[in-house]
Amino acid sequence: MAVTLPKNFSEVKRHLQEPLIRNSFFIMASSLAAAGFGFFFWMIAARLYSQAEVGVATALMSSMGLLILISRLGLDQSVIRFFPSRDKNGVLGTAIIVPTAVALGAGLIFIAAVEVISPELAVVRTVAPLYLAFLGAYSVTWVLEGAFNALRKSEHYFALNLLYGSRILFLIPLVFLGAMGIFSAFGLSFVLGLALALVLLARCSIRPTPGIDRVFLREAWQFSAGAYIAGMLISAPNMIIPIMVLHVLGAESTASYYITYAIVSILFMIPYAFTTSLFVEGSHGGEMKRSVFRTLASMFALLIPAIIGLSLFGEQILNLIGKDYVEGVALLQVLALSALFVSVCQTFISIAKVRSDIKSLILLSGFVSVALLGLGYTLMHRFGLIGMGYAWLGTYAAGTLLVGLILKRKGWM
Repeated sequence: MAVTLPKNFSEVKRHLQEPLIRNSFFIMASSLAAAGFGFFFWMIAARLYSQAEVGVATALMSSMGLLILISRLGLDQSVIRFFPSRDKNGVLGTAIIVPTAVALGAGLIFIAAVEVISPELAVVRTVAPLYLAFLGAYSVTWVLEGAFNALRKSEHYFALNLLYGSRILFLIPLVFLGAMGIFSAFGLSFVLGLALALVLLARCSIRPTPGIDRVFLREAWQFSAGAYIAGMLISAPNMIIPIMVLHVLGAESTASYYITYAIVSILFMIPYAFTTSLFVEGSHGGEMKRSVFRTLASMFALLIPAIIGLSLFGEQILNLIGKDYVEGVALLQVLALSALFVSVCQTFISIAKVRSDIKSLILLSGFVSVALLGLGYTLMHRFGLIGMGYAWLGTYAAGTLLVGLILKRKGWM
């Protein structure tokens, strides 16, 4: 299917005003803002804190991200899938209460068992109430971010990401806390974000029902359960890898990996933005085949020059953060190349969600999760930190081949 390009200014303007492109723009702008603030956050943290403190803080932040991931139960995806057809207040109230309760329960278990799970993070026991407060704020804002996208109000999602940049301001006064200073700066930004999100939500005339919509929960469960399993599988490696690097290679390598990944994640945000918007439009009944081709064309038009630029200037960018991190330049280049394959896999995931093809969704997500963690663990022992980059590239290249096989079998494209 040919993709028609706009020929004049009025066509460009109309093109940009279409929901798919408009929301993609704001989601991508949000991601770029988050990446920009993240770059300065880690650049300042690397100068104020030791590399070991940065390593512990990143592992601690990853533990919180993993708990959030576990607690989602697929309801964050159900908000997008079912907002157009159900009572929004009831859907959102349920999507906030249930996962947040699960997150806090999982947080308590993690704190109690931290010396068994990850002894390096035993410091969390000394700040347990603070950890749980940040975890709760993180959980609620995660759901509300998805709600803004589902409402096609991605500009509010953008505003939240701008506010999250406030975490930079907390780094200096909290430096005396060491690794916990970095972690506290991270958590406080979600507390501020939650306050803003509630104000913006009220402007959309949405007031989450303070209760659980059992009918919605029952009807959405089949989709939610599949989306939850797939989301867990595809996202868990991002949370587990820093902890795995900490065990295999040490705190300094963990810091190097996390900083490098944070920079390359700018590229991963491009497919995330477009495929999230694709999922939203598909859930609203948009024509999928046309939207998929436009999504792929738009992503590659942005990704290819971005990959080239990041590969050429990666060493200079890492040097801005600190000389200790320049060794990650080879990892950065390999991760950047993998973004092409990540974009294809993410596009397929959105297609499968719209078509409610949970089997294919779990098949691809399971393959990526097992291959990335298994290859990463094996190749890190053999090649060091660059082995994790080889694992990313190999896993998503193979995942793209798997996508092709599934599409051919299903006859979707």
